[in-house]
Amino acid sequence: MKKFVFSQKLGWSVSRYSLFETCKRQYYYNYYAKYDPEYPLKKILALKKMTSIPLEVGNIVHDINKTLLERLQITAKAIDKKRFYDYAREKTENYVQARTFQEVYYGKLKSVDTNTVFEKVRHALENLLNSERLNWLSGPAVRKKDEWLIEPPGYGETRINGMKAYCKVDFLFPVNDRLFIMDWKTGRPDDRKHRRQMVGYTAWAAYHYEKDPAAISPIVAYLHPDYKETRITVSSSDLEAFARQIRKETADMQKFCQDIQKNIPKDKKLFTPAKSKLCHYCNFKALCH
Repeated sequence: MKKFVFSQKLGWSVSRYSLFETCKRQYYYNYYAKYDPEYPLKKILALKKMTSIPLEVGNIVHDINKTLLERLQITAKAIDKKRFYDYAREKTENYVQARTFQEVYYGKLKSVDTNTVFEKVRHALENLLNSERLNWLSGPAVRKKDEWLIEPPGYGETRINGMKAYCKVDFLFPVNDRLFIMDWKTGRPDDRKHRRQMVGYTAWAAYHYEKDPAAISPIVAYLHPDYKETRITVSSSDLEAFARQIRKETADMQKFCQDIQKNIPKDKKLFTPAKSKLCHYCNFKALCH
């Protein structure tokens, strides 16, 4: 992977701009908490760290998938499903005990039932274990297992036409002369958002591997309620259009900075709350009057 000198300048990502579009105040608390004149940083960060049941199901499944793929790099032996699900349950119990859940903090639930979370985790994992994709990974793809990239460390910093961006892949691997990118999803399909995400991953892979986008195959794998894949085709013209859009969206976010190079925000009052039904699912709703 190409390395970059650290800079404080704002970097685009799908999640960052999505939050910017959704609610400017939530965006402020996520990225500029240390500048807040109203609430202690500790309080804002504690709310930011909160999770939700759907989000934690996704986190657990992603982490177990990482372990599963790393095991596949070591051995092709059949998976002992009882041991596998016992491991998944233990992982779920540990995660649930260690997290503060939004549903509990805001009084929607008295506590989070581990069994409820685990059933969703188990269902997603079972769909993956029974999929043709996992069989395929054990065959043609495993021949180059030493070149697999599984949940790489860091934030996935890259450059898109010279612009700073973050695009962190779940799983990248070569088969013959192609690069495949897989992204695991446990929530509902969102065609627009997920396509943008995969185009970003393609741009990341094309940049770091110096690969023609036509030789890159991004795949969204939905693991719940059933296993389903969406394959994305990305062309050079798609990447050019994507770069133009990233330039515009980066400029939109930079308009809220008083110092663009140091990524220092303007006054908090400019980051107005959206006041929509999404407020019910926001970690920071306790801070909005």
